[in-house]
Parts: sequence; structure tokens; C-alpha cells
Amino acid sequence: QNEKELQDAVKQQEEKMLQFIDKSGEVTRLKAEVSHLKCLLQRAETEAKVLWEVMRDKEHQVDTAYVQERVMLRQEV
Repeated sequence: QNEKELQDAVKQQEEKMLQFIDKSGEVTRLKAEVSHLKCLLQRAETEAKVLWEVMRDKEHQVDTAYVQERVMLRQEV
């Protein structure tokens, strides 16, 4: 009887450990995804800021090569 209860308890612990490992892997994956999304957001914010600066300085004609160069320079900073 006691041996059976002990085996059941060990089995339950093993199952809990496996669930924990699965959840831990999911958390790690989600953290990586959040980090990637933060980088994408920062890039988009940089591009928007440069575009607003360019549009503020120029009324009608916009040199796209100039804008791309400004975006790249700002991202390096």
C-alpha cells in the first residue's frame, strides 16, 4: 500500500516537473519574441521620427535615398 502511494507520488512529481519544463520553455520563447518586437518597435519609431523631421524641413519634394540614409544613421546611434 505504502509503496503504491509512493510510486503515485513520484509519478505526480515527474508530471509536474515535465509541465514546469514545458512552461519554462514557453516563457523563454515568449521573452525572445518580446525582445524581437521591442527591436522592431524601436526601428519603426526611429523611422517615423526621421520621416517627420524630413517632412517638416521639405514641403513637397522628398529624396527617398536621403530619407533612407537618415534612417540608417539614426538607427546606428
